Amino acid sequence: MSKRFPADALPDLAGRTVVAIGVDVVDIDRLAIVVGRQPRFVERVFTEGERRYCLAGANPAERFAARFAAKEAGLKALGVGLGGADFHDLDVAKRESGEPVLLVTGRAATRAEHLGIEAWLLTISHSNTVACAVVVGLG
Repeated sequence: MSKRFPADALPDLAGRTVVAIGVDVVDIDRLAIVVGRQPRFVERVFTEGERRYCLAGANPAERFAARFAAKEAGLKALGVGLGGADFHDLDVAKRESGEPVLLVTGRAATRAEHLGIEAWLLTISHSNTVACAVVVGLG
């Protein structure tokens, strides 16, 4: 299983090999419309911790879009599409430093183990209109 590490602990990245990479871009307004029209979408896609973090912000849509982009980028790095893992298997958290971290469990962790992924790197960014994320799986 892919390792879950605490949000404040950094894995040793020296000498790691890039095994997989994924990137995704999400239109913030479009995601806000989906959230507004399909209230269960938020519960189905985001973990309790992600929901709590996103709803605490001034513009929850930006935070939801960034985390959705991270989940999609993670699925791409795993080489699977929607349905290849549960959205809750990919959990976007933050270290004490504020750096985002991808926590991987369930079917996503099984796939990561099969690929030889032992650690994850995640970067997230957004403007007023789009959110993007890049996920790198390290062996």
